[in-house]
Amino acid sequence: MRGRLQIDLGALARNFQILKDTSRPGCGVAPAVKASAYGLGIEPVARRLIKEGAGVFFVASLDEALELRGIVGSGPVIYTLNGFEAERAALYKTEQISAVLNSGEALADFAMYGQQSPAPALHIDTGMNRLGVRVDALDNLDEQNFSLVMSHFACADEADNPMNDAQFVAFTKAAQRFENVPKCLANSSGIFRSANYHFDMVRPGMALYGLNPRPESDNPMAAVVNLSVPVLQVWDAKAGETCGYNATYRFDKNTKLCVVGLGYADGFLRSLSNNGALFWNGVACPIRGRVSMDLTIIDLSDIPENDLPRAGDMVEVIGPHQSADDLAASAGTIGYEILTALGPRYERVYTD
Repeated sequence: MRGRLQIDLGALARNFQILKDTSRPGCGVAPAVKASAYGLGIEPVARRLIKEGAGVFFVASLDEALELRGIVGSGPVIYTLNGFEAERAALYKTEQISAVLNSGEALADFAMYGQQSPAPALHIDTGMNRLGVRVDALDNLDEQNFSLVMSHFACADEADNPMNDAQFVAFTKAAQRFENVPKCLANSSGIFRSANYHFDMVRPGMALYGLNPRPESDNPMAAVVNLSVPVLQVWDAKAGETCGYNATYRFDKNTKLCVVGLGYADGFLRSLSNNGALFWNGVACPIRGRVSMDLTIIDLSDIPENDLPRAGDMVEVIGPHQSADDLAASAGTIGYEILTALGPRYERVYTD
């Protein structure tokens, strides 16, 4: 009686191929597999991507890089986006981990402690004001042997945002001084905006896992995730009664309800209280009342009496009738949060 999270590694492989086909010839595709491959499981995802020919990966931290190195072996290049940990410098050398240097301090630390480690990447901030060395500080850089020069789009999910071209221009100008070093700018959405953004390498994350890199149009990616949860009880509420914590929903008629084993401890966001729906046999069943730690209540009013679910039946959360992006829209968030919030309670089933 627990939720079932199905992850289609064949769809993941198709998405990797779509991204390769969309990228201009000669451009490498380096998957971002941080946060345990966006919540889907770093080991099966990384092994499948290796099989598809992935040779460069991006993770967030050194700990994620060490876990990934144990999975993929010594061949692939692994970059840590969050920088260089000087106090653990020896691990970059022994495990052949490539740091992404995001500041003058990181550059100084690497120059002092990163000897014989793989050549790092240089992250240039081109307007996001998050991580990266400012463009106006590049003239003060000491000579450094970089394996990659990169930046990151702030607004690539917005097709007409002028900041996309502004960042492209800033990156192109700043990166010129690193003539023979590979360049990387485009994330998932950036890949689909312009071939000019591709440079030598692209760095997809969300699109690999089936989220829509072009929110203004149909999703070009294959669905990777299917999540279903068990029915625990079917319940009759009477007109005038309420349901859930704090009685936030009151019924104006007698209503058939269903309680499912799903709550915020499973990564199902509390903001979905009285928002969105789950699906039974393709029919939307609105969420009623507060999402609680382990339980969510849905309304079966649109389900025929002869088709009602029973205890043990599985209700669709993410699947053919509702994508992770759809669920995110109901929750007032983005698909990234939906995927990375998926908790450890689910039975994970990998298909290919």
